[in-house]
Amino acid sequence: MSTFGEFLRKQRESKDLTQDTFAKRLDLPYTDVSKIERGKKKFPFTKLETLANYYELDFFKVKELFVADILIEQANKYECSESVFAVAEEKARYIRIKSAKQSKMEF
Repeated sequence: MSTFGEFLRKQRESKDLTQDTFAKRLDLPYTDVSKIERGKKKFPFTKLETLANYYELDFFKVKELFVADILIEQANKYECSESVFAVAEEKARYIRIKSAKQSKMEF
């Protein structure tokens, strides 16, 4: 498993791209690529689909990797144990079920 930045670096290196070329292909400031790969800056969410298309990756899997980093960062920021992810998964399931029931209600 890797961070999103490490994932990006592996993808970039798999195509033998320099950070500058990668930045140009994704319309990013080239100075941001190093920061993103090192986890010092966030990859822009608005560029995820472009990234997935360029590397011919499943957009939803790329999005999950991206969001997972955000969740982990927040859990670490608030000094949560790993059990917070199990609680979050239960809450997500509850919200999906609740939303599905509400969408089926007829007025």
